[in-house]
Amino acid sequence: MAIAFLVGTAAPAWSQTLEQSLAAAYANNPTLNSQRAATRATDEYVPIALSNYRPQVAGSAYVGQQWTESRVSLGTTLGGGSVVSNSKLSPSGFGIQISQIIYDGLRTANSVRNAESQVRGQRELLRNTEQLVLLDAATAYMNVLQNAALVELQKQSLEAFQEELRATRDRFAVGEVTRTDVAQAEASVANAESSLALADANLNTARATFFQVIGLRPTKLAPGRPIDGLLPKTLDKAVDSGLSRHPAVKAAQFAVDASMAQVKVAEGALSPTLSLNGQASSDYNASTSVERQTSAAVTLNLSVPIYQGGGEFATIRQAKELLGQSRIEVDVNREQVRASVVQYWGALAAAKLAIESAQASVVANEIALKGVREEWRVGQRTTLDVLNAQTALFNARASLVIAQRDRVVASYALLSATGDLNSGALGLKVATYNPKVHYDQVRDAWFGVRTPDGR
Repeated sequence: MAIAFLVGTAAPAWSQTLEQSLAAAYANNPTLNSQRAATRATDEYVPIALSNYRPQVAGSAYVGQQWTESRVSLGTTLGGGSVVSNSKLSPSGFGIQISQIIYDGLRTANSVRNAESQVRGQRELLRNTEQLVLLDAATAYMNVLQNAALVELQKQSLEAFQEELRATRDRFAVGEVTRTDVAQAEASVANAESSLALADANLNTARATFFQVIGLRPTKLAPGRPIDGLLPKTLDKAVDSGLSRHPAVKAAQFAVDASMAQVKVAEGALSPTLSLNGQASSDYNASTSVERQTSAAVTLNLSVPIYQGGGEFATIRQAKELLGQSRIEVDVNREQVRASVVQYWGALAAAKLAIESAQASVVANEIALKGVREEWRVGQRTTLDVLNAQTALFNARASLVIAQRDRVVASYALLSATGDLNSGALGLKVATYNPKVHYDQVRDAWFGVRTPDGR
């Protein structure tokens, strides 16, 4: 029987490669596209904060009907009685108000810093999502290869057990073996059929996950290859790379910057606010004696907070606590990255050793099975010995397939743990998404409700 290899062989031109699948996941994965949309939404925090630097303009207008009835007493000197007068007006008018903040305790400046830090942090979260999606895609690809290879091994194993069953029945017919030997062979066939059904189910699950993550149906998959050439040469270098480059760590650091700016924003509530206000209006038919009245005013307003119920002090204290929390989160993410690097470094080394061990085991079990069969034919071995040897060979081959899969996945997982798993490092042939493009399009936009993509 041939051993199913998952790595290290050349792929036919018509095969679907791991690199093509990763490129498809980069372009199509809904989780990654959702995070890109979240990044574009976060970009809008900056123009929202910048809007406080700009004037606020509001227009107003009114039109209506006014009816007045007046009854005036003439008094006794004028003969008594009263005079009734009616008036009907159609007042209307319009006006404009302009307000420009001159000083607000640097709240606007710190709000802009907070927003820019959130944008940078969101970009790192996007990078982290890209890493996770590419790792999931590589894992899904290798899982399909692994399960397909295990299904093929189960089929080969079933055929071997069925052949053993036919040979055992033939020997039983001539009295060379007992009914017990036949029953043992039949049990092995039944177990192999059950294992094949389970392997088929696992393969179908792996294919469904492949489509979910990558967005393509797995067809003829080429062997996957580890990416050892992209990995740091030593464990210490891998840990240093992860601590300094991993997007989860960098996102936590930007969260600290955002929290520091938010503390300044909260403290700005205790500062005075200086604003320049202007207004102009025209009123028509405001009274029976005035046909038109026009007014304009410009004022410089200073507002000094004295006491606002204590809410501003609570907000400042809350912002400081959140700053402390974000600093702790940096340490948490650093330790998580360190643990992941050590874990996957060990997993990669273990997978390499497992491949060597499994290859030696396969060779030894093939020789052993051949010898046991020859001895069985001359009556020196039982049927159970042959069945056990066949099972041992299958287990060795399955262990080799699993070890090959683990080596490829561990190499991608280690690169992800160091913070360098991305489309550029992998050389994927796909248009790279650049979040800065959208940011530059909206940062200084004063008007417009359409997004840059036309929605």
